Amino acid sequence: MHGIQIKFRSGGHDYEGLSYVSDVPFVIVDLFNLQSISVDAEDRNAWVQSGATIGELYYRIAEKSRTLGFPVGACPTVGVGGHFSGGGYGTMLRKYGLAADNVIDARIVNVYGRILNKESMGEDLFWAIRGGSGGSFGVVLSWKIRLVYVPPIVTVFMIDKTLEQGATELVHKWQEIAHKLPQELFIRVILNSLKTIRASFHVSWGREVASNCDEREIS
Repeated sequence: MHGIQIKFRSGGHDYEGLSYVSDVPFVIVDLFNLQSISVDAEDRNAWVQSGATIGELYYRIAEKSRTLGFPVGACPTVGVGGHFSGGGYGTMLRKYGLAADNVIDARIVNVYGRILNKESMGEDLFWAIRGGSGGSFGVVLSWKIRLVYVPPIVTVFMIDKTLEQGATELVHKWQEIAHKLPQELFIRVILNSLKTIRASFHVSWGREVASNCDEREIS
């Protein structure tokens, strides 16, 4: 009505900077001070406020257990509020799905100023806030998440290949076989051309025994 847009920031950052740009005058509702994280390792769940970052969430889980984790992204300075409400892509995607798939409750302030949980907001709104874009349906104050099992030892390595080293053929091969590999094996490819065009294969192997994962077979 007043030509002012309301933008929401969940304590971290994003590549596009969507919390800081607009074609009209805007105000930012910054959730930076909502950083509380409460982990219940026995029941394998946690409440995390929207202003916390992914790195803080990982740290608090690790304080309580070496064999529990949560399927979120690899960048520790991203805020959980925007990450969860956008779906939440991470390295455990193949085994446990998106972060949003493991959200089991939330507290949201609606347009009337009421604080709702999963039961009072209803199934449609609860579905919408898990991947339907942050700030579109209200302000999510906190999220209840289901923690997942992770092995105490995980093998991680990276392989860089230039075009001259067969990067194009390897990317094509990755597209053909990646979805057929065991769910515990995650391979992502980052293409860049900072100095020379290359493909970086980031590999995570999350089984109890990693000796069956032969780097030579992947490279």
